[in-house]
Amino acid sequence: MTEGITPSLDELVALRRAVLGRRPPRRGSHGMSGQAQSPMRGRGMEYAESREYANGDDARHIDWRLTARTGRPHTKLFQAERERLTLIVADTAPTLYFGTRTRFKSVQAARAGAIAAWAAVRDGDRIGVLRGSAREAPIAPASGSRGALRVLDALVRWYAKPPEHDAGLAVALDHADRLLRPGSRLVVLADPLSVIALPASRWPMLVQHREVIVLLMTDPLERDPPRARLPFFVERIVAAGAAPATRRIELDLAADAQRQRWQSAFSAPLDEAMAILARSGIRARALSTDAPSESWLDLFAGTRAA
Repeated sequence: MTEGITPSLDELVALRRAVLGRRPPRRGSHGMSGQAQSPMRGRGMEYAESREYANGDDARHIDWRLTARTGRPHTKLFQAERERLTLIVADTAPTLYFGTRTRFKSVQAARAGAIAAWAAVRDGDRIGVLRGSAREAPIAPASGSRGALRVLDALVRWYAKPPEHDAGLAVALDHADRLLRPGSRLVVLADPLSVIALPASRWPMLVQHREVIVLLMTDPLERDPPRARLPFFVERIVAAGAAPATRRIELDLAADAQRQRWQSAFSAPLDEAMAILARSGIRARALSTDAPSESWLDLFAGTRAA
């Protein structure tokens, strides 16, 4: 019985029903000719780049960040809206392959990624996915159900068990930076410990001219353990290639000192990660293993980055 322990392609495909009733946003016409950039922004226009301000430019579109950085006024340029990229970044840290309620955090990550993929299909986006790996290339973005199914297949493989050669969330975000364009949407599936392991300065750089959503996988035991003595079984690798040694330990979570150490190890990282992301202007949500996998979908309705 692997339900809740490993994700299946069937369950990820079935999650399409969770977003079928979601009304897609109005899109610009794909039949417009030319790629001329304009300082005007209206319906069906997306950010392209910034240039120095010229007489006659609309002052409402001044790029204040670039102006402050260079000391010279710059204005934002916009172009006819094209097919947007929704890129999913899958954290595959070993801490995700654990759960005590309903499903593993890894399975919830796969399900949340599937929700993001199906919502992107409804929005008419191209969808791609990647993880932190120096050996496995990102899943190339594609449109429609074909693109979604390729993403779902990757999520099933990566979240069935910890992949070999996990290079971490930092490498995954570096890969994402090379693929994302202004106006793209990024959905990050991560463990809170992976987020706080990165320099806090990494997140403001990522969010510029993009829509970024971060979903932090949690388990009820991490946030609110019972006040009781709990047994745990810990596996330790004793030598390369050898079978892991298992030992049993007990934690008295009714004791204040032990409970405080638990909170520092599990609750505090989530609070710290949420604070870092909020300061960076990133929409984030803690997604518990026993929560509906689509419960974060309201974050997907945000306006485009500009």
